Amino acid sequence: MSSPPFTDPPENAPAGEAFYTPPPQLPGPPGDPVYQRRLDNPVAELTGGRNWLVLYRSEDAHGAPIAVSGIIVLPHEPPATADGYPLISWAHGTVGAWHMCAPSRDSETSQAHAMNAYPQTLLNHFLDQRWAVAMTDYEGLGVRGNPRHPYMLGKSEANTVLDIVHTARRLFPGQISGRYAIVGHSQGGQAALFSAHHAPERADGLVGVAAIAPANHALDVVRGGAHYPGPNRGYAFTPLFLAGAIGGDPSIRPEEVLSLNARQYWDHVDERCRVGLSWDDSWGRKVTGNYQFKVGYLDDPNDDQEKFNEQLEAMNPDVRITVPVRITQSADDERVRAATTVETVPIIDREVVVRGTDALVEELERTNAGSEPPLSYQFYKKGEIPKPDPDPGELGVHFATINHDLPALTAWLGGLLGA
Repeated sequence: MSSPPFTDPPENAPAGEAFYTPPPQLPGPPGDPVYQRRLDNPVAELTGGRNWLVLYRSEDAHGAPIAVSGIIVLPHEPPATADGYPLISWAHGTVGAWHMCAPSRDSETSQAHAMNAYPQTLLNHFLDQRWAVAMTDYEGLGVRGNPRHPYMLGKSEANTVLDIVHTARRLFPGQISGRYAIVGHSQGGQAALFSAHHAPERADGLVGVAAIAPANHALDVVRGGAHYPGPNRGYAFTPLFLAGAIGGDPSIRPEEVLSLNARQYWDHVDERCRVGLSWDDSWGRKVTGNYQFKVGYLDDPNDDQEKFNEQLEAMNPDVRITVPVRITQSADDERVRAATTVETVPIIDREVVVRGTDALVEELERTNAGSEPPLSYQFYKKGEIPKPDPDPGELGVHFATINHDLPALTAWLGGLLGA
């Protein structure tokens, strides 16, 4: 059967940086395109398809209309079936909260370049399967004028991951099928699970969700770090978590959560990507674990710190999901841990427990008990996944898991997408 010729939407977007400044009014329902043009950023593009830079209407976690940027890519080859390309909605990992860290804005000099570039092998492979790919930047990334990115705020992430599905369908009618899956890594794995939870009321046609090394148990991570003396590059995540918590509860005051020393570097969250927050002149060296927060955080938190903790607890993606779920995790991952860690902090002789992905899987199995098919957990033992070589950006096994899992993930998705 011959395929009909492609019909591209008209390009209606301003050139250059002006693309990322939305018009004052955002009419229409979530997912409605605002601007679209052919992507002219070769660093961000996927070579396996036709790339479109899009600006679309979405909503923040409180229902207010916002503009969100992203990229939609259609394979070079025609669809394999008459109903069009199945769609993968991709949820990216941590890049930061500053709008310049967005994947669609990537450049070779960006602090987030290594994190943005690595998943391109996976996404190009999806295009080779004749699956279209939609890649949101998330709320607050890419677009100017929005509040900062509310890091790991589940409802916000879900809105953007799901609304871009509607954008793809409206821009390419007849080319995008009614079937889609959600795939995410790290922060994006957590976002993927929240997106699958919210999909029934926001975007129909979801057939499955895959989360690779999904971020989990944020409260454990933050409280664990707050026990330890000395600096650590991992404390760069503290301002990101606080940015997300404020997105969920704008009444949280950073000056009441953070220590006086840490507050000196709070503004960096609006000026740097995650890598820049880890530098020696910022949270990576200037802030110690047990002096990140205002006195009392661990044993007698004030009202703002209590609200901060509530938002952190709500970021854990233990949610009800009505479609097949696949989670991938490596035992050698040093960023998102598989096993629960129990350590005794020196000097203060206090035990710290940080739950990992194994615990999240158990929680999801309880929350979704009786679901068919049951959750699938692909666990890679120690030594199974080598680190990238070379390893720009010190990505480690946390990122190497993406490509190592590619054949198994593709087979799982293919069974669901029917292609």
